[in-house]
Amino acid sequence: MDISKTDKNFAVACTFEKEDIEYRNIDEKPFQVYGIFKEKGKYRRIPEELAKRVSDGVYMLHTNTAGGRVKFKTDSMYVAIKAEMDGIGKMPHFAITGSAGFDLYADNRYKKTFIPNFEIENGFESIIEFETAKMREITINFPLYSNVNELYVGLQRKAVLGEGAPYKSLKPIVYYGSSITQGGCASRPGMSYQSIILRQTGCDFVNLGFSGNAKAEEEIADYIKKLDMSLFVYDYDHNAPTLKHLEDTHEKMFKSIREKNPELPVIMMTRPKHTLTDEEKERRHIIENTYNNAVGAGDKNVYFISGEELSAYCKDDGTVDGCHPNDLGFASIAKVLGETIERILF
Repeated sequence: MDISKTDKNFAVACTFEKEDIEYRNIDEKPFQVYGIFKEKGKYRRIPEELAKRVSDGVYMLHTNTAGGRVKFKTDSMYVAIKAEMDGIGKMPHFAITGSAGFDLYADNRYKKTFIPNFEIENGFESIIEFETAKMREITINFPLYSNVNELYVGLQRKAVLGEGAPYKSLKPIVYYGSSITQGGCASRPGMSYQSIILRQTGCDFVNLGFSGNAKAEEEIADYIKKLDMSLFVYDYDHNAPTLKHLEDTHEKMFKSIREKNPELPVIMMTRPKHTLTDEEKERRHIIENTYNNAVGAGDKNVYFISGEELSAYCKDDGTVDGCHPNDLGFASIAKVLGETIERILF
């Protein structure tokens, strides 16, 4: 059933006519791209060769554009996009607005989502209009679970186009973890917890969440420790296949990061869950041990946040399936983690 024929509010505009529209590639100035970079005709979160070395799963996911953003200023009466995409994420428990849509924020406030048709295969075109003409700071958030090869932004031909304001923290926060870190299952990209924290703090970020495939491999740890970052957050509890794997890798990854970055603030988190099984309690204990050992060794830049704290503001209503957060769950994570980040950086 096509509900858009019954309720026009569900209709998605995929074609439109604007006589004064001009498309520009976001790889060109003055557009500013954050959280992703272009390599071999695709936007990526880590280099392709590194992804191949880490695992087949990371290789498949590293072109998902979670955390990608483009910023600019314009007084155009509308903003359109034309996206060339592949690897479209379609899941029964994940809104396509989150997995394959783009969000538009104007002056740090949500305006609307560029919504793809559910039959999307290789991209789509969409437009969002404003009621008045004035200069606005625009941020477009990229899809969480799809690949983007090219993105063109359509504006009025005579509109002013300029650079967006720089982020408060020029060095990004780097987040590493599981599908929750990647953004599953936010209803739209702007509702991942990193994006919520960004709007609260003004801190740039890089999302290195790899759904089902964050296992603290040496290759990814070696890459992360060389990044120029303001803070490192990691939580891969869900993806560690066994307790032994978690125990063998968690402190090892921390020490690898710390050796290269002796003053870097590091936040360790456990899976965001309100009630824990016995095994989950053991996993939390392993992660907490890494923290306690660091503190015991005199480390003053390490922090620990439990999953119970992260889910305190949503309790049992914060997921779509008992695991992956809904928007309420992500808001709960963002509140607790965001307050900790503000205390550390500001």
